[in-house]
Amino acid sequence: MGETVRYTYRLRPGATAEAALLAEWGRCRWLWNEAVHQQRSGCRPTFCKLSKLLTEARARSSWLGDGSQVAQQQTLRTYALALQHSFKVKGRGRPRVKRRKDSLPSLEYTTRGFSIRDRRLRLPGGVSIPVVWSRELPSDPTSVRIYQDTLGHWYASFVVRREFTPAPEAEGAIGVDWGVTTTATTTDGAYDLPYHGRRKRCAAELARAHRRMARRRRTKGAPPSNGYLRAKRQAAKVAKKAARQNTHDARVWAKKVVDNHTTIAVEDFKPTFLAKSRMARRAADAAIGAAKRELVDRGLRAGRKVVLVPPGYTTMTCSQCGTRAKHRLGLGVRVFRCDTCGYTACRDRNAARTILATAERGRAGADDVRHAITSFRDGGRVRSEPEIPRLPAVGKR
Repeated sequence: MGETVRYTYRLRPGATAEAALLAEWGRCRWLWNEAVHQQRSGCRPTFCKLSKLLTEARARSSWLGDGSQVAQQQTLRTYALALQHSFKVKGRGRPRVKRRKDSLPSLEYTTRGFSIRDRRLRLPGGVSIPVVWSRELPSDPTSVRIYQDTLGHWYASFVVRREFTPAPEAEGAIGVDWGVTTTATTTDGAYDLPYHGRRKRCAAELARAHRRMARRRRTKGAPPSNGYLRAKRQAAKVAKKAARQNTHDARVWAKKVVDNHTTIAVEDFKPTFLAKSRMARRAADAAIGAAKRELVDRGLRAGRKVVLVPPGYTTMTCSQCGTRAKHRLGLGVRVFRCDTCGYTACRDRNAARTILATAERGRAGADDVRHAITSFRDGGRVRSEPEIPRLPAVGKR
């Protein structure tokens, strides 16, 4: 039994190879923008129509015909998939125009468009790029994505198949509640993910780089100075370092949680509304969305049972007796006290236990939490499921 994963490596292209990659990206970006224009003009472009237009355009234009047809076809395929998702996935907008000044290069190649010879990546047009092989590929890649980050570094992401490594035997269940003071609060406290404040630590250095950019910014239409470009690169380097540290913390924490639990109840929390609050900067620094995705992905790959529980009334419900409080708890109230049974606990800890009890019951109604807590105390075992069951929402938090 195998699984499909991505293996990413750093590329070291020379001046000629980098110029060829940027030229190819210019052609693919033009095709993407042309497809966006076709959609906005009411032509309803499907992948078949776009492929036909591409064939005609390559015959007319030598500039477009000099590029790789594989990369151009993959660009149209990616656009068609993005357009399809905009109709089916909630919250996805229509594909937009990719401007040269704020869109990073990204190219896709299938097996017809690339090869690996002498430990170098070979692309159409005689482009040969050295690869930093930090680890060996488990199998022959089926496709590759070549992209550039904000620092100007190039990477190659190969799609490969590898043998599935089963997760270690584990018992027990855990509930996860998301927050700002503590990024993830769990039922027993042994697996909490603390708020490290990575971006906050480098805020002063990032502010200096932004002030340097502001002083060196030229008038509109004039080419940027070397000092402006150096300050821009320094700002991107600081932001990238903080993002990588958050990603590393989330991966280590998620692996620890998944390896030691068979049932993982995760609060289906969407932190987008925090961007409009006074906690926006701190919430962005906590990277709740990235930690949640990492936990869910690792849990599914390991064959654990992952249940997404809506956050409605989880903070107001007592995890000991199942009674819901009559008044909402303000964010300044960090201790939960039940007026019925006298149970006292940390606000987030009580919410995590309520989330776990609701997931064990399999229903999201707050009135059923009392029975869920009883079944949870009995220690019922649940088999692993490959899909993520989403419990129906019952109200707002």
